[in-house]
Amino acid sequence: MNRPLYSELEPIREVQDWHWQIRHAIRSATQLASLLKLTPEERAGAIAAQTAGLPLSITPYYLGLCDPTDANCPIRRQVVPSDFEQMQAPGELVDPLGEVSHEVAPDLIQRYPDRALLLVNDRCAVYCRFCTRSRWVGQAGGARSVERLREAFSYLQGHPEIRDVILSGGDPLTMATPKITQLLAELRRIPSVETIRIATRVPVTLPQRVTLELVEAMRSFHPIWIMTHFNHARELTPESQIACERLVDAGFPVMNQTVLLRGVNDSVSQLTELFRGLVRQRVRPYYLLQGDPVRGSSHLRTPISTGLHLIGELQGRLSGIALPKLIVDTPGGHGKVPLCPDYVVKWGKGITRFRSPFGVDVDYFDPPE
Repeated sequence: MNRPLYSELEPIREVQDWHWQIRHAIRSATQLASLLKLTPEERAGAIAAQTAGLPLSITPYYLGLCDPTDANCPIRRQVVPSDFEQMQAPGELVDPLGEVSHEVAPDLIQRYPDRALLLVNDRCAVYCRFCTRSRWVGQAGGARSVERLREAFSYLQGHPEIRDVILSGGDPLTMATPKITQLLAELRRIPSVETIRIATRVPVTLPQRVTLELVEAMRSFHPIWIMTHFNHARELTPESQIACERLVDAGFPVMNQTVLLRGVNDSVSQLTELFRGLVRQRVRPYYLLQGDPVRGSSHLRTPISTGLHLIGELQGRLSGIALPKLIVDTPGGHGKVPLCPDYVVKWGKGITRFRSPFGVDVDYFDPPE
């Protein structure tokens, strides 16, 4: 880690303030080049990000986790733009999950019968270069007010089959606390909404945002689940641990969705270290997600076979509470599909032969009819 990046520039009290981190986020190729030794591909990518497409923004805190000289640093690969983003591989889409076609009201997406996704903010503290919503984030007008989302709330009120609402964006927790609580209060006025989930990378990229004031303001709207997004063990810092502890101690279950990324976490050792570290922080590894085929992401995505191999190696070697599901979110918005290695060696009448994760063949006998 290279976390002294900014410690000599500002009083530590200011550095630990999330507003300071947002104000001092790195947003230009010139700033980035002054702090990291950029490759030609990174320099070209950073320049391109200033003018079109997914913007560049990295908090000083998160940039401090990057290796300043190694372009293969797993943190750096996630957030430093690359000229490879200008490529489009077969099957890549601007809107890989078909969200535009599943929009039932402005900023409200429904892909499943019992849940909906509410886009409440298009801003993030850090813009990840593999973002599924790169067509939209940082470019769609900022935080949504209750008034702007009125049609979405009316739709939810009129569709009581929707019991679970996910707040996403962008990152909902980069908004001011009063705006967050206004949205939560509005959702809690809809009797059929039983659970609320907040999709956020703030505990990873801006852990200073998880203040005692924030968790106290949100806890009155329980049940709320926090869906966060750690991708590498290097992100499990003392700051992130404090953020996760505050959330868990205030009654927020924290679930983690890791995206499988080439050169970031595509090895058994990296995932083992990450998932065990998350459990130590009382964060449940929930999904290991195959990277969505969003345009310009081919240099970061892995083949399906990689994920199957990794999850097979982890099965039986990690506790069940540390082992997530391997998931592919099918292109076009047709839903998530779990993947698992095939452990069945032979099907027989009343007998199924399995190969265990340790390579032993074992017969299971069905009960007699």
